[in-house]
Amino acid sequence: MNLKGLLYALFAFAVYATHDVVIKYLGATYSPFQIIFFSTLMSFPLVSFMLIGDQTHGNLRPVHPWWIALRTVCTVITGMSAFYAFSVLPLAQTYAILFASPLLITLMSIPLLGEKVGLHRGAAVIVGLAGVFIVLRPGTTELTLGHLAGLSAAMFSALASIIVRKIGREERSVVLMLYPMAANFIVMAVLLAFVYQPMPLLHLGGIGVISLFGFVAGLCLIAAYKNAEAAIVAPMQYSQIIWATLFGYLLFGESVDRATIIGTSVIIISGLYIVFRESRGGKSENTPVLRTRSRGATAATFRITHMLRRAKQRG
Repeated sequence: MNLKGLLYALFAFAVYATHDVVIKYLGATYSPFQIIFFSTLMSFPLVSFMLIGDQTHGNLRPVHPWWIALRTVCTVITGMSAFYAFSVLPLAQTYAILFASPLLITLMSIPLLGEKVGLHRGAAVIVGLAGVFIVLRPGTTELTLGHLAGLSAAMFSALASIIVRKIGREERSVVLMLYPMAANFIVMAVLLAFVYQPMPLLHLGGIGVISLFGFVAGLCLIAAYKNAEAAIVAPMQYSQIIWATLFGYLLFGESVDRATIIGTSVIIISGLYIVFRESRGGKSENTPVLRTRSRGATAATFRITHMLRRAKQRG
């Protein structure tokens, strides 16, 4: 079963990486606001079919309105930041920065979830964040808006994940998914008035690919977690750096410099160590990274954590 789950995970993250390539391609021509608006619009029907199956009783009023509002803001900022970072930075460098998200989840779980992070995981977070500085090379290279956008995406994605951990068991799946999608649609619709450019049919098809690939990858990730332990699936997210390097070189003429390789390696090793510590039975009672099972880096993806919980309850 674990092998089947591992293969599902590898396929899911390969689809996510291809999804990000299309974002980068369209981002060279169009504003992130326009891409997010149309990808969210095309994602509504796909996600709606999933929400139809939500048989939990209740309405669309949040149990925790302020937390939902904060998570919605985080999701909107994450989407804009990630789309922009993918558009202007090399793919491998963007992933390196986004890989800081599990480190930040561990860090934020202390004040927001009241969880205890021991010396080992605390040291791993510090080392991993040092890896981010190696990638960014402050003082030796110019930090651009794209770098700040990548950091913003990692930070707000981590905060959104922590909020889901805090209120997810009390909120309906439809509430957790619908409010951020609706906010993305409304906010981007307003901003679209200032940046809209007509899109040929080919580029509209690319927007459709972003929505479809985000949906398919999410389903594959759900299948991965159903067939394998989180400790096996979670590290597979780092396989995206392989696809990023390959796609970046073949499609965009990008090369990976030594600092990015070293910094990315440090970040990945730190993230893997955190997963290892959390997965050791009886060693880590608090496992914020392993319990955060969605890739929340872009607006066109949906969170699978509550979907898995609902499937487990039905089973």
